[in-house]
Amino acid sequence: MKGPEILYIIPVLGGIPITETVRTSFIVMVLVILAGWWMGKDLKTIPDRKQIMVEKGVGMLYDLVESTMGKHNLHMTPYIGALLLSSVCGSLIGTTYVLRSSTGDLSTTLAWAVATTALVWFYSIKNSGILGWLKGFTEPIVVMTPMNLLSEIANPVSMAFRHFGNIAGGMVLTSLIYSGFAFLSGVILQWIPNAFINSIPIFQVGIPAFLSLYFDLFTACVQAFIFCMLTMVYVGNANPAPEENA
Repeated sequence: MKGPEILYIIPVLGGIPITETVRTSFIVMVLVILAGWWMGKDLKTIPDRKQIMVEKGVGMLYDLVESTMGKHNLHMTPYIGALLLSSVCGSLIGTTYVLRSSTGDLSTTLAWAVATTALVWFYSIKNSGILGWLKGFTEPIVVMTPMNLLSEIANPVSMAFRHFGNIAGGMVLTSLIYSGFAFLSGVILQWIPNAFINSIPIFQVGIPAFLSLYFDLFTACVQAFIFCMLTMVYVGNANPAPEENA
């Protein structure tokens, strides 16, 4: 599988490349914003079916954040929701076979992981001070400092590669399956003396679709959930409840 294609270059600052990933990411952002606008408009005192579903989903997200990060971190819910939707939509948009999945590019998942690490460092410094944060790398004993520093780097790297690897791997496997069934169709159907039937890749119809449900739909949702859970755990540990931090 080749990397994202460069669509064009903005001629500023030495040239800023606009890749397929950037295009897909902006399309996902627009779709999420439009969906949020549509679901949030015309709210009623007596909710209709759409409003009930939206309120239920938002309530479940707030409950998840509260149970994982604590009530004092509920302000993180919009960020977690945006991350979850961006991940799921960015992965599933690749099933159109017109746009490339944004999460199939390491730069996307690595940017999210770096943002999570920045939040962890921000809250760690806010709660412990810069000296207390630096001192934390020497605990429980000074000789553990290199391991603690390595762990601090490994966390975002593992988050990024886990998400990227599963989505990119699914893309590769799906492409191989479709290519394999196309070849199988050509080998078997060439014995049928009918030009119209020979032109139909019959083995590509149906069977790969069921496998795609796992590689595309299931994996996309699971990886988005895992990434968000890790984000909540890391940030929650860096910003404990006030009574725990006292």
